[in-house]
Amino acid sequence: MYRGATVGVVVPAYNEEKLITSTLHSIPAWIDRIVVVDDASSDQTAAAVGAFEDPRVELVRHVRNRGVGAAIVNGYRRSLELGLELTVVMAGDGQMDPADLPQLLDPLVDGDADYVKGNRLTDPRLFQRMPLWRIVGNFALSCLTRPVSGYWHVVDSQCGYTAIHQGALSRLPLDALYPRYGFPNDVLAKLRVIDARVADRDVSPVYGSESSGIYWLTAIFALSFVLLRSLSSRLVSQYVEPALAEWGLVGAKRPPRLRLVPGARLVSDDERRAVGNR
Repeated sequence: MYRGATVGVVVPAYNEEKLITSTLHSIPAWIDRIVVVDDASSDQTAAAVGAFEDPRVELVRHVRNRGVGAAIVNGYRRSLELGLELTVVMAGDGQMDPADLPQLLDPLVDGDADYVKGNRLTDPRLFQRMPLWRIVGNFALSCLTRPVSGYWHVVDSQCGYTAIHQGALSRLPLDALYPRYGFPNDVLAKLRVIDARVADRDVSPVYGSESSGIYWLTAIFALSFVLLRSLSSRLVSQYVEPALAEWGLVGAKRPPRLRLVPGARLVSDDERRAVGNR
């Protein structure tokens, strides 16, 4: 627990057999549960997690690759099932410093925010610790994501080091979140629709032996689509649907429905989980 609140960590992982064990070792002992979501890795990621001796660790395996966003969403669903009050996302490649966890969690515990995301772009060692093309790309995407999400204060929109309170998580339309690259941008737009309070907190950029599967063409085309999708969805949800409801043209919009799934399976028949590795 952290300051009296239960905390879970969701670890999306794809082909991370070399780094997943060190990532799990780095997670502090005060974390209550760790949910690793293996997104149909072709290497021994699942075996490495299964061999990790920690009763807090739970492995969720996707039979087919569904994307990092889908992996996070299924980790979120499991966190809701477990009743965890705070849920953090930490990538399986060790790019997130556990020492930064308190500053992500404090605003949630203090009641100052519903969702906290890391900001690596203010680090004084940024240009020594992050590749230049990533810095430029992150600055550009942050500028584009601000009007899309409606959160004009948010910096480093691509940072996946985040923490969310159970109250906000239970209201997020998890089924509607974009499942692949672009998930961080889309989730911000969805958080704006439910009027969640989003805070930025400085975190350290960490880069080592990991390799990126993101290419310029992927980023340009995928993000262009996701940003347009997120913007149109937010505008419709925030303005068009309430206006139509007020004019009596459509029924009042219902709040997002929280979908909890039975413990026998996670989301669909192509997913399975092994609980309590020991």
